[in-house]
Amino acid sequence: MSKFWERTFFFGCFLTQGSSYISAYSYGLMHRLHHVHTDKPEDPHSPHNDPNPFLLMWATRNSYFNIYSGKTPVEDKYRKNLPEWKAFDTIAHNWIFRIIWIGIYIAIYATLATAWWQWLLLPITIIMGSFQGMAVNWWAHKFGYENFKMTNTSKNILPFDLIFWGEAYHNNHHKYPARANNANRWFEWDMGYQSMRLLNFLGVIQLKPQPIQ
Repeated sequence: MSKFWERTFFFGCFLTQGSSYISAYSYGLMHRLHHVHTDKPEDPHSPHNDPNPFLLMWATRNSYFNIYSGKTPVEDKYRKNLPEWKAFDTIAHNWIFRIIWIGIYIAIYATLATAWWQWLLLPITIIMGSFQGMAVNWWAHKFGYENFKMTNTSKNILPFDLIFWGEAYHNNHHKYPARANNANRWFEWDMGYQSMRLLNFLGVIQLKPQPIQ
């Protein structure tokens, strides 16, 4: 995508992720390291290394912040073609904005909540990004079916993915990490890829030819 659209999506991520906002550049590095070291001790988020999903979420958080702060050295070959906007991340990634977002969430709950138990969802709202990442990276290496025999534990969680927008096809993704479409079999449906097709049609992004299977 063009630099204009790239930065538009930076703002979009900030508005939708809120208190869970993470740097696209740092997450890109972490995701590439996950593919290189899947299920090994160096893997930044694998249930193979952590006994429960909450420890996995904490390990992922620490891995991410170590990459973001530069404490974890990353080879230059993994930095190629990642979206980066340092000035924006310096502001959006600040703890002050995280606290502001939490205040906004509390105000929304105070306005719209109609029962006490609804407030129990507030912590999940605050850490939604981490919660979603834990769900995908825990379940997709623990439960599901495999289209491809791999040297790792990656699995496809759902046969028809309307919940994770294609991220449920983790086994497919590990087999073909460069493909935009994570679906592989006739019954698999990748909503994320369909949205990319629409953005490609509108000229917002330009999809590259899909690698041959």
